[in-house]
Amino acid sequence: MFSVEGRARGRGRGLARAAADARVVAGAVVGSLALGDGDRWSDLDLTFAVDDDVPQLDVLEDWTRVLADEFDATPLFDVPSGPSIYRVFLLPGGLQLDLSFTPASKFGAVGPKFRLLFGTAVERPDAAPPAADELFGYAVHHALRARVAIERGRFWQAEYWLSATRDHALGLACRRLDLPASYGRGFDDLPADAGEPFKGALVTSLERDELLRALGGAIDGLLREAGEVPELAAKVEPELRRLTAPWHL
Repeated sequence: MFSVEGRARGRGRGLARAAADARVVAGAVVGSLALGDGDRWSDLDLTFAVDDDVPQLDVLEDWTRVLADEFDATPLFDVPSGPSIYRVFLLPGGLQLDLSFTPASKFGAVGPKFRLLFGTAVERPDAAPPAADELFGYAVHHALRARVAIERGRFWQAEYWLSATRDHALGLACRRLDLPASYGRGFDDLPADAGEPFKGALVTSLERDELLRALGGAIDGLLREAGEVPELAAKVEPELRRLTAPWHL
């Protein structure tokens, strides 16, 4: 695995590359390393502002070629987000590099994990957490798809939808407690009374009865965390409960 020292060298070389690129006018570190030293497993997140007259994708493609040549970096996927483009790389040793570029006029923090290293940044509103009705609605959809997959005998697919139901319900718990709800970031920080009940939504085998049992646990957890959407929850609860009852077709 990569070393902390190697990660630091990578950051230094990335910043040196930015200093030598006249198109790049500001830079920041984001993610867990923005507020401290992170830990042994923290990835490297660098974000840069490019001159408004320069297509940011051109800069990203140029940097990708350099990263491939100098670091043997492998680009994995892109994530457009507002005015920014993120590209995720895998470097030797398992180091993940998240690199993003934003037009200078729109470059700034969208959350607390942002530390400006050079140049200037504009004020931007913090990214809003997922809406409660959206999280709940997706969870209901996923629970229904889980039961349909069970009935079809597609138990791997059922487990996929069941886990997605549980994760959206856990997202509601995170939202309620002002913890980050996306990508499971706040799940491990939930207090026991919020997180422990969801253990009943973990699948222990791909057997029909076990999948139905775990689906019931996910639905119980979802309804417990529906405090922000009580009317919606009350309306769909009978249908949710039917998802673990015998179906007579």
